[in-house]
Amino acid sequence: MTRTILFNKPFGVLSQFTDAGTAGSNHKTLSEFIDVPNVYAAGRLDKDSEGLLVLTDNGKLQHRIADPKNKMPKTYWVQVEGVATDDALNALQNGVELKDGMTAPAKVSRMEPPAVWERTPPVRFRKTVPDCWLEITITEGRNRQVRRMTAAVGLPTLRLVRYQIGNWTIDGIDNGTWIDAV
Repeated sequence: MTRTILFNKPFGVLSQFTDAGTAGSNHKTLSEFIDVPNVYAAGRLDKDSEGLLVLTDNGKLQHRIADPKNKMPKTYWVQVEGVATDDALNALQNGVELKDGMTAPAKVSRMEPPAVWERTPPVRFRKTVPDCWLEITITEGRNRQVRRMTAAVGLPTLRLVRYQIGNWTIDGIDNGTWIDAV
């Protein structure tokens, strides 16, 4: 029987069970939060991102979630520096040019600040620069893609929370905790 875990990954945690970094590095890893044998992350979230990470012991499911060819939608709540203009939203929706090519169209909308946990360390704001939240759904999975997309339209990412993968969400999962998927 397949085991699938939904984990609400905190900021600063690597999406792997060991820290294979340079000597002396001391990053938190999944092993500090999840003591379940033979499950592996289906995709990644960089250490500066938070939110939903799906882990499974089923290689086919892992591949279906992680492989961009399958176009599984992933929704992010993104706090950006600046105010998102209609032009910026249209550019994100139509795809933006990155160094590794054009992104696929995304679903993008402004949103009210979500009811999420306090981040440790807190986001550093500039009092003279406004910020806003966007909901962005992509079907690709390039390295740091959402951050690069918002930067390409002049809206640097301050905080990035993955809210949803396919039909799974972080609803009801406290930051730093996990549940078995139903």
